[in-house]
Amino acid sequence: MTTSLARRAVFGVIVPSTNTVVEDEYNLMRPPGISVHTGRIHMRNESLAGDDRFEEFLAELRTELGAAIDRVMTAKPDGMIMGMSAETFWGGVEGSEKFTAWVRERCGLTPATGAAACAAALTALGVRRIGVITPYQPVGDVQVREFFEGLGFEVDQVLGLKCPTATSIAEVPLAEVERAFLAVDGPRVDALVQAGTNLPAVAVAADLETRLGKPVLAINAATFWYALRQAGFTDRITGFGRLLEQL
Repeated sequence: MTTSLARRAVFGVIVPSTNTVVEDEYNLMRPPGISVHTGRIHMRNESLAGDDRFEEFLAELRTELGAAIDRVMTAKPDGMIMGMSAETFWGGVEGSEKFTAWVRERCGLTPATGAAACAAALTALGVRRIGVITPYQPVGDVQVREFFEGLGFEVDQVLGLKCPTATSIAEVPLAEVERAFLAVDGPRVDALVQAGTNLPAVAVAADLETRLGKPVLAINAATFWYALRQAGFTDRITGFGRLLEQL
């Protein structure tokens, strides 16, 4: 549906209740006439301290995800965006496709996911070898690597910041995000990629693109770009990297 304020489109966005970055970054990038509205996944335990806790967090997310989708669908959105990324990488390419199909079956909308968005962006940019940063524990980093390698991309490095809780991801200083990107860069790397939607990276990535002269993909910028383009919106939005500015 459209509204008196959002005359072009309304997007539903699914985020964990612990996420405080997606809404801020999406609203910075949001073009006129488009609105975004969140359905929050109720997360009772935010611990990510180690592989076991990380997987328990995702298990709870899966249990609560359907209800969050149902709630945001009452706003009658035109499109659906997954503002959480780990689950979209899980299980490699096949797992990602199954997740997308499950959401589509649940709500009738094909979601823009972080995994699909990054894949589409890298393909559009014509890059092959990437360095990746995440806020995840090692078990999550393995899933990210397997997803990209399953699509034929060469993953030079994956650097996980091992954030101990879901909320602490948003507290990572921007300077640390920059250092992480630079740590996975190198002369053989065509592009840098960030996973983990609660890690504030859009501004850092846009700045590094200019300085490094290569694509630097922040997952929130990539996913928002993908959602807009899927919906047929071709707005060129400046200040957030070459995807939104040029593609």
